[in-house]
Amino acid sequence: MAVEPQPLVGGDLPAVLHRLEAGETAVLVAVAQTQGSAPRERGAWMAVFAHDAWGTIGGGQLEWQAMAVARRLLADPCAAMTEWRCPVGPSLGQCCGGVVHLRAWRVGAADVSSLRALWQPALLPLALFGGGHVGRALVRALVPLPFAVRWIDSRDGIFPADVPPQVQVEHSEPVQRAVADLPPGSRVLVMSFSHAEDLDIVAACLERCRRQDDLPFIGLIGSRTKWAAFRHRLEARGFGPAELDRVTCPIGLPGIRGKEPAVIAASVVAQLLLDVSGTR
Repeated sequence: MAVEPQPLVGGDLPAVLHRLEAGETAVLVAVAQTQGSAPRERGAWMAVFAHDAWGTIGGGQLEWQAMAVARRLLADPCAAMTEWRCPVGPSLGQCCGGVVHLRAWRVGAADVSSLRALWQPALLPLALFGGGHVGRALVRALVPLPFAVRWIDSRDGIFPADVPPQVQVEHSEPVQRAVADLPPGSRVLVMSFSHAEDLDIVAACLERCRRQDDLPFIGLIGSRTKWAAFRHRLEARGFGPAELDRVTCPIGLPGIRGKEPAVIAASVVAQLLLDVSGTR
C-alpha cells in the first residue's frame, strides 16, 4: 500500500522534536487511512522512544500491537518503513468495527525539518488579542491543540518568558493594526485590557471581512450588556446587522457559568473546536 505523506495532528510536537534534536531516536506510528469506524482520524500519531511514548493512535490493543511493531523497528537500525492493515473489531478486543491502516518508520535528528513540515499544515491560525489572565489561560489550553497562536497586545512586558513554540507574541500599537496582517482563515479572540481597544479590534475585523471575508470566527469576551453597547457603537460606525451578527459575544459555550480564567478558557476552546468541526 503506497501512502503519501499526510499532515500529522496532535499537540506533543514540541516535546517530540526537542528529544529528536537532542539525539534520541524514535519510531513514528501514524494513521495513514481509515475505513469505517476507527478510534482516531487520518494523521493521528504516536512517537515511540526506548522507554516511553508520546501521542496516541487510539489506545487499546491497536495501540499495544503498534507499539510492539515500533519497538522491533527501534531495535533494528536498518529497518525500513513498515505499513500494515488492522481490522478494529473482536480480534483486537475493540468494538469500532472499521479498519485502520498504519505505517511506522524510524526518525531522528535528521528528520526534524521534514516532521515539522508534516505537522505545520495541520495547525489552524488563531489570533488572540489580550495578554491578561484569561489570555494566559487560553494559551495554556490551546497548546496541545492544532492551533498556531498569534498572541497580540499593545502593552510592553505583558507576555510571559516561557511562551510555547507554536505561539508567536507580538506587540502592536495601536493594537488593531495587527488585524490587517493576520493569516487568511484566522479565528480571532478579543479580550484586551480596554473596552476601547476591544471595540477598535472588532471594528478592524469587520472592516477586513468587508474586503476579504476571511475571518471565520470573531469572538469577543464580555457580557450581553457589553455586546449591546458595542453593537450600538459599531452601528454608528456604519456596520449593518448581518456584519454585526458575525461577532460572537459572549464567547464560550452556553451553560458554563464559571468566571475563573481556566473555566473561561476551557469553554472558549470547546467552542472553537465546535466551530472548526462545523457543528457550531
